[in-house]
Amino acid sequence: MADKVKFGIIGTGAIAAMHAEALHNAHNAELVAVFDQVGERAQQFAEKYNVRAVSSFEDFLADKEIQAVTVATPTGIHNKVAVPAALAGKHLLCEKPLDVTTEKVDEIIAACDKTGVLMMSVFQSRFVKNVELIKQAVDAGRFGKIVLVSCQCKWFRTQEYYDSASWRGTWALDGGGALMNQSIHTIDLLQYLNGDVDEVMAATATLSHTGIEVEDNAVAILKYKNGALGTIEGSTSCQPGFPRRVEISGSLGSVVLEDNKLVRWQFVNEEPGDEEIRKSGGVGEVISGGGAGDPMAISSNGHRIQIEALAEAILSGRKKIDLDGREGRRAVALICSIYKSAKLGAPVKVC
Repeated sequence: MADKVKFGIIGTGAIAAMHAEALHNAHNAELVAVFDQVGERAQQFAEKYNVRAVSSFEDFLADKEIQAVTVATPTGIHNKVAVPAALAGKHLLCEKPLDVTTEKVDEIIAACDKTGVLMMSVFQSRFVKNVELIKQAVDAGRFGKIVLVSCQCKWFRTQEYYDSASWRGTWALDGGGALMNQSIHTIDLLQYLNGDVDEVMAATATLSHTGIEVEDNAVAILKYKNGALGTIEGSTSCQPGFPRRVEISGSLGSVVLEDNKLVRWQFVNEEPGDEEIRKSGGVGEVISGGGAGDPMAISSNGHRIQIEALAEAILSGRKKIDLDGREGRRAVALICSIYKSAKLGAPVKVC
């Protein structure tokens, strides 16, 4: 049995470098080829990482050496490349969000179901050790009745960031602004930790950037299916950018996560290790920093963990994988419902 899965990358823009670095560091995966509709850019990328640049998308999909692909195109093109890749039998790692609408996401999921390929959505924040610690506390009932689950993603992006590529800040290719592009990882954590949101009421605005169609500020009130309430604040206008924040409060305890550091860990019923968690900020690596002011100020380690998980599933012949397309759809559905609520000025059910 092969010990490494051979990957190709579709799209060689900024995030593709993160994919390439993650593949280079993965113990069970290997980058062998790339494709970009701008051939010169693909060739430069391929030379940098010592792999092949494939000149046509059809040849890329027909390449027998490529077993799996990572999708690193602008969001609004994910469906256009992921569906044919799945139908060609390629396993998928798809950048967040899976696409700009739930309808397009559903088409990707259907294509994967049809051919039986595995797809993993990129939500590397779920693999942070302190997130796993919170999830364990939720599942163990340590919060009692969970009453409030909220997040803040008060980040900053310059005008030059939006001006740097024609697709940025457009509904068709970016799918949204401060929520769909920047806050989506944090929003995913809300539903991962507390379950699905049932209904939202929201407002959005473009307050500090010009020439963009989408929001740079948004707020939403959430009603979860389990009865809890919450809020979302998302922005790319908050100079100089602040650590993202997730808060969970219940009748028996409360937790606050800033970036990947626990700044509050309080429970009525103390357990061994709680005091050490409070002193150290949690378990594992707890250094803050997550792209609050710079979109590339992130580590490729999270991508590596996800790539290794996908590769292990492929090598072992598994038919299902955690964080699949249906899991990735949840955040898209919630954000699209927030946008709909802001447009209508009324509460909207999430579906």
